[in-house]
Amino acid sequence: MLLILEEIDLIKGVWKYADSFLMEKRGCIMGEKKKIYLASPTMNGQEMRFIQEAFETNWVAPLGKNVDEFEREMAAYVGTNHAAALSAGTAALHLAVKLAGIKRGDVVLSSALTFAATCNPVAYEGGKLVFIDSEQDTWNMSPEALEEGFKRYPEAKVVLLVHLYGTPAKMKEILKICERHGAVLIEDAAEALGSSYNAQRCGSFGQFGILSFNGNKIITTSGGGMLLSNDEKAIKKSRFLATQAREPVRHYEHKEIGYNYRMSNIVAGIGRGQLLTLDAFKQKKQEMYHTYQEAFADIPEVQMNPMNPDGQANNWLSCITISREGMKRGITPLYLMEKLEKENIETRPIWKPMNLQPVYQKNDFIQIESVNGVSVGEDIFNRGICLPSDVKNTNDDMKKIIGLIRGCFDE
Repeated sequence: MLLILEEIDLIKGVWKYADSFLMEKRGCIMGEKKKIYLASPTMNGQEMRFIQEAFETNWVAPLGKNVDEFEREMAAYVGTNHAAALSAGTAALHLAVKLAGIKRGDVVLSSALTFAATCNPVAYEGGKLVFIDSEQDTWNMSPEALEEGFKRYPEAKVVLLVHLYGTPAKMKEILKICERHGAVLIEDAAEALGSSYNAQRCGSFGQFGILSFNGNKIITTSGGGMLLSNDEKAIKKSRFLATQAREPVRHYEHKEIGYNYRMSNIVAGIGRGQLLTLDAFKQKKQEMYHTYQEAFADIPEVQMNPMNPDGQANNWLSCITISREGMKRGITPLYLMEKLEKENIETRPIWKPMNLQPVYQKNDFIQIESVNGVSVGEDIFNRGICLPSDVKNTNDDMKKIIGLIRGCFDE
């Protein structure tokens, strides 16, 4: 027991050090400009209760009450029957791709405007990725381009859809297309935990949904992910594959290739504590989006990332695009990012579409419309920037960010 208590004290010390380090990084050193983050981890203090329980019971491996309860609580929150807690969102995507039956040469129609982790698992399995362009209304996968994708690739087995920056995609149209073509829908809701479409939570529409708890997400476990499904058999299979596919016999026996993808009981404890303030974090991010929206409403060269009128976004990251007129004046995303960086304010470019990435340059890409002479996704990438959306941002932080951006357009 003494050893356990010493370990708990050590963890608490590390936690206090982390908080102190974060305060230092946020500009509490005399003479430095305060750092304003894009999206950094925000601990609420309740995580330690679940971590301490794991230490006191000596359940620190990828088994235990926290893992079981985190799966149950997250499935209940999103609205699925089952969930598997995993080591990363990428692990969840990989297992979803395997459970969907993708093998070498099988076609997967994937959102193009996303992070590489969305589609890389298809490449792990030797699948053939075909990228689908975005539409302008939500920045998500274009239903029209998806339909064209099935015309060109009627053998496509899976649709891999992303809810970009927390904005729900056009799910009514996407679901109809998937059903008509008998395709499995994998929903990458890594950025959209808490978002909903017609009062149904993102991550619960497809045969499989995935979440990420990376450090920059709306809640974090430092690193981790979740696979969601209403298919109990599939989730049981995912847990089997995630524990090296070890057969339930006395000796170590393996009939399939497995992976070390399970989440630890300590990490799951962090997630349980974070989940308690998810809705509060979501409200804060929504308020920041509306603050930006109101602040830039009178600047014709600036537009916020669009919302889906049939849904509610968690506004994981607030983004803007700069009009062609603004770009001609020299106010480019890079110009704004460098201007803000000088004031210790973190920003980020929009995701570079997968069809523009060197690693996927030979993959087919399907677009229906062009904007400014390029695809919708490429146009958003060319003109867009992600703004600081950290839930710890104060009113003064927001005033500083907004003032600097407005000043660029007043020059």
